[in-house]
Amino acid sequence: MSWKNETKQSKPKLYSQSLQDNAILNPLLLWFLVAMVLANVGGSMYGPLLPLYLTSLGADVAQVGLFFTLSRIIPLALQILGGWISDSLGRLRSIAIGSVAGVISYAILILSPSWQWVLLGEGLGAITVSLVAPSFGAFIAEQSSEQNRARVFGISNTIFMVVSVIGPPLGGFVAHRFGFRIMLIAAASLYLLATGIRVIMARYAAKNIESRSQPLTWQSLRSSMSTMASMLLAGGLVTWILLTDGIRDIGYALSMNLLPIYLQEEGRLNLEQIGMLEAVFGIFMMLTTLPAGWLADQWGERQAIAGGFFMQFVALLVFIEAQSIFGFALAWAVLGVGVGLMAPAYEALISKAFPEKIRGIGFGLFQTSLGLISLPAPAIGARLYERYGPHFPFRLTAYLTLLAILPVWSKFRLPKGERDFSNSRS
Repeated sequence: MSWKNETKQSKPKLYSQSLQDNAILNPLLLWFLVAMVLANVGGSMYGPLLPLYLTSLGADVAQVGLFFTLSRIIPLALQILGGWISDSLGRLRSIAIGSVAGVISYAILILSPSWQWVLLGEGLGAITVSLVAPSFGAFIAEQSSEQNRARVFGISNTIFMVVSVIGPPLGGFVAHRFGFRIMLIAAASLYLLATGIRVIMARYAAKNIESRSQPLTWQSLRSSMSTMASMLLAGGLVTWILLTDGIRDIGYALSMNLLPIYLQEEGRLNLEQIGMLEAVFGIFMMLTTLPAGWLADQWGERQAIAGGFFMQFVALLVFIEAQSIFGFALAWAVLGVGVGLMAPAYEALISKAFPEKIRGIGFGLFQTSLGLISLPAPAIGARLYERYGPHFPFRLTAYLTLLAILPVWSKFRLPKGERDFSNSRS
């Protein structure tokens, strides 16, 4: 999501001045984060409870798994396309377009008479994700230098994690006392406010920062896709990030969509308690991302990512053995530390691996954890849950997470002497 001019023109005065003053976050980035927090507080109010909303509309466990498998198809088809649109039109305009689809998605979610209608709403929501998610990482990368990139991601993620602290407990509280639909209306109201801010930002960008966007042409798309494909097939860093991301995707897709059902049926937690667990995760991730960004800049991204995966493995083992809300809270605190340790380093490494002209496509490919290899995983996880018991898919997730450390430690290195692509405009 970029306020930066993406042409070969000089940078706007405000942006240049902010770099001159060595400000970590410039005013445009701060406003951008305000809108992101508002939008995603709404999303996090209902996201952790969505499986329970589906069961309240008549879905069983297998249908919940099928729902999340089907809901991944549209993002899979649009994710890279959304990154290309972001690279071409500019980050802010892409976000504004996606936000309009998000408003319509909320309307369908609120009015859905059955879980099948919720699938339609999530399909429109996938358009939003496909346009917004790639722009998020690309925008932050373009507001930083190579030397402080992980720190900027760390600070941005710390601010963004307000979402996980506020949203799930608020959503659980409202849903528990007033029902799912009232909770969805409240979430939609926050999203509508964020959309208004985003539209204003996009109009500003059209007149100033992103005034010379690239046209959306078949030739431009083919060129960007060709560049990305050559990087993926080269056997270097980008290839290994893709493979590792695939392992992580499979593991988490097998179990995490079933988490609220597990906590309600096996952990005997209510909606408010489930929301509070998400807040525990958010608090510990917030406490971790800021120092994690500094550590990644000082010691390297590879160490931080490997450490984050190991902490997630430990968290899942604690979760499987937990018998009370206190055990689940401990597991989610450790998980928050693990994700917080990994996130800034992971995003910084991706931003350095791709040239700016296809950085949106790069983040579209990796950041939202969508891939062909993990597409059937939610449905498979639901079947495993029913056939082998509720612990089984979570145990698989734990060991796949541990397995991901091997390629991270051995392959996640930028070649010596390879320059960061941050300012590449060729």
